[in-house]
Order: sequence, then structure tokens, then C-alpha cells
Amino acid sequence: MVWNGDIDGQLELLDQTRLPLQVEILSCRDTATLYEAIVSLRVRGAPAIGIAAAYGVVLGAQATWDQPVAEARKTILATCEYLARSRPTAVNLFWALDRMRDLVHRNPSVADSKSLGQLLLREARLIHDEDRRMCHAIGEYGASMLSDVTGVLTHCNTGGLATSEYGTALSAIFTAQDQGHTLQIYADETRPLLQGARLTAWELQQRGIPCTVICDSMAAQVMREKKVQAVIVGADRITARGDTANKIGTYGLAILAKYHGIPFYVAAPTSTFDLSIDSGTDIPIEQRKSSEITHGFGSQTAPSGIDVYNPAFDVTPAELISAIITERGVIAPVLEDNVRSTVG
Repeated sequence: MVWNGDIDGQLELLDQTRLPLQVEILSCRDTATLYEAIVSLRVRGAPAIGIAAAYGVVLGAQATWDQPVAEARKTILATCEYLARSRPTAVNLFWALDRMRDLVHRNPSVADSKSLGQLLLREARLIHDEDRRMCHAIGEYGASMLSDVTGVLTHCNTGGLATSEYGTALSAIFTAQDQGHTLQIYADETRPLLQGARLTAWELQQRGIPCTVICDSMAAQVMREKKVQAVIVGADRITARGDTANKIGTYGLAILAKYHGIPFYVAAPTSTFDLSIDSGTDIPIEQRKSSEITHGFGSQTAPSGIDVYNPAFDVTPAELISAIITERGVIAPVLEDNVRSTVG
């Protein structure tokens, strides 16, 4: 993800729906294009969605350069509301948009619309840079948790495609490689959109890290055969007690890991925590269109007119999580007091 130019610039995204067969850059010159990119998963991953949304506010502000600053404020705040409707589960989206709103409210005496635009662009770049630093810190803590491990199972995609650079769960794996410890990774394909097979496998291949793609239903067998000694995943929202929403299928992995005596780690920046929610049952779960299951990647695989249930996420209870790895340290055991003392 790259912002090109100054306040009249544009956001360029690697279109993740084209991977792994095509590397195609999508140029977002307006908020409508970015909104569609978020909804259609051209850009995905909780941190990346937040960063993209922050830049999207700048795109929305570009239409205000000839407006009085009071009108510009209204347009910018409306842009925040518009982008907030794109996806409901990943809290980083709302965290980033709140920062952009707060900036508008904190600067009531800014001279003109372009000056406000400069402040917005600076804030979006700060969010982007902060995520880079957080991801590298997560990697350092995470690699230390994998020092005695040879095989790791992961789910969905948690690398640079989902963040600004190294990622969250994959940052631990990348950092371990930087330290001379190359792991064997088993990547769940991650039905129904195959983020593990299409994206995680591609990122690991780019880094030269051994990767074996498995169907989601094969995870139990891989654990039984002792091919992995740890599971590490990302997160889209974490509650005050540590309940964690992540890509559908994560909850089942945590249950399997518990049964097989394998540590189950969650890696996420503190921006992914929502301390206003205690229980995972209060996390809104996005429901996606049925065609992702019945007509995945253009081929019909279910009878016409069949009912479909397609939640994009599930929630793993804190008691199934061995540790949560953040840029501020490792939360273990995963208890509300430990979460609040780390996240603040």
C-alpha cells in the first residue's frame, strides 16, 4: 500500500483478489473506489483496512479544496461515516477513522480546507508508519515464542498484505527467519476465499520459507501427526477479556490445538483490541454473500437456490488462547487484568 503524491495524490493498492496469478496495482482516486476495494477484499486484513481508510479520508477531503473550511469539515466527517459502513468486524477500521475524526475536532481554527487536508494526510501517514513499527515489534516477541518450534500452522493471511509491512502472525515467522530460524509452515487454505492458499503461501514463497498448503479439514490430522508444535493466527477484534474474532475456522483450530496440547497464539497490535466489549458474543460478525460459497471463483459447486450461511469470522474464547502477542509484549495468561494492563 503506497500513497503517491501530496494532498492531491492517490492510494495505490496491490489487488489481493488477483493473487497469486497476477500482480496488479489498483489506483484509488476517490472514496467510492476505495470503499469497493475494502468490501470486495481487494484490500483486506484488519490493520491494512484501517490504514487504507485513513488515506480514504484524505481522498474524500480532496473534493473540499474550494469549499469554506466549515463545509469541508462536514464533508470529511461524512466521509468517515461512509467508510465505516464498509466492513463491521475489524475494529482497526473504526480506530483509524476515529483518529481522523479526532484530528478534525482538535483543529477548529485551521485556516483553510487545504491546510486541514495536510493535517489529515500527515495523520494517515503516522498511522501507516506506526503499524510498520508495531508489526516489527510483534515479530520480535512472536519469534521468541517459536524458538523451540520447527513446524507452525497458520490460518488466513497475516503478512504484509494484511498490514503495512511484516504483518502480525507472519511477522513472527519472518522475524524468526531473519534470526536464522527457518520454520516449516502449514497454511490452511482458508475457505471459502482461500486467503491462506492464495496469499499466505504466496508471501511465504516470496521469502523462501518452506510452506505446505492444506485444506482446512486436514488441520487435525497434521496436529495428530505432530507436524506442528504451535498454531499462530491474527485477529480482527479482541475484547477486554481476550475473546478474539478472526477469520472463520479459527475457533475450530483453537479447539483442536487444545485437544492436542499445542499452544495457540494470537498476534495482533493493540489497535485491534476493543476494550469497550468484554465478551466475544458482543462482536458483530460480518455475513458475506452466498455466492462466495456456491460459486467460488466462478464455478458453481452447490445446487441453485440452496440456503447458505457465510459468516466471515468466528470468535475464539480467551481460555483457548495460550498467549496474545502484541507490540507491547506478550499477554499470558489471557485474562482481563493482563489485557487491560498491556493495552491500557
